[in-house]
Parts: sequence; C-alpha cells; structure tokens
Amino acid sequence: MKNILKQLISFILPVTVLILVPRWNENKWNDSIDIFSVTGFLLAVFGGVLLIGAIAMLIRMGRGTLAPWSPTSRLVTGGIYAYTRNPMISGVLTLLLAESLIFHSVSIYIWCVSFFIINNLYFLISEEPGLEQRFGDEYAEYKKNVPRWIPRTTPWKPRSEEYGDDPGE
Repeated sequence: MKNILKQLISFILPVTVLILVPRWNENKWNDSIDIFSVTGFLLAVFGGVLLIGAIAMLIRMGRGTLAPWSPTSRLVTGGIYAYTRNPMISGVLTLLLAESLIFHSVSIYIWCVSFFIINNLYFLISEEPGLEQRFGDEYAEYKKNVPRWIPRTTPWKPRSEEYGDDPGE
C-alpha cells in the first residue's frame, strides 16, 4: 500500500506540467479540427505512449518512482532508455507540443520551451551528478554512450550484456 501511495503522489509532477499549467496559461480552447489539431493528436498519442512506457520501466525495472524525491534503486538502461537518457521528459515535451497544436496555443508552446530549458538545466546541475554519485561507473558508461535528448538509431547495450557477463556473479 505504501508503494502504491508513493507512485500516486509521484504523478503530481506530470499532472501539474501537462494539465494544470497549460490550463492556467490558456483561457480559451480551440475546438476546431484542422491540420494542426490532427498533427497534435498524433503527437499526443506518440508522446503518451513514450511517457507511459518510460514511467512503467522506471517503476518495474528501476524499482522506484518517477519523482526525484523517491528515485529508482537501479539504473534503467534497457528498452527506450537504451536510445535516450530522458524518454520520460521527451514524452512530456511531445505532449506539451501536441497540446499547443491541438489548442492553437502560443502560451502552451512557450511553456513547452520553458519546460525543456528548466529540465536541461536541472539535468546538468542536479540529476546527472546525482546519478553519477549513486551509480558510479555504470552511469558514466551509460552517459558516454546514450544521448540526453536526441535518440540513438540503435539501442545501446552495456558491456556486460554484449559479452553475456552476469553482473550478479
């Protein structure tokens, strides 16, 4: 029950970023269907799948939550994390861009750009140094091989997986 409560509380962040802030910034909503809203809808589907998949991997493989105050106990480097180090934030950014298109909203687009800048600074100043401290050489190797934002074209595999080594031995 305690773990479920921690997971639910951690969703305060994406709900705030994706629903509350855009709603506070946008007073009128577009309800017409045009190329922007259709493109936005397709981006929203992609961003939602990316976000949900990344969160599920953090919970299942990382044994933690998506919230910085309750981090994972294991470094997640498989699945979508083998292509980019921040698929969860990429999913959020994609959803914010989708919202800006669907609702024809410059203010939501500005929030999307601002959110990206804030997160980029956060990763440089806090998250990456913290991951280096928590996971040491394992994170350093991952960071060296997997880009922060632009995905790799092929998945990265740690050396232990390439050679069939079992890190538990």
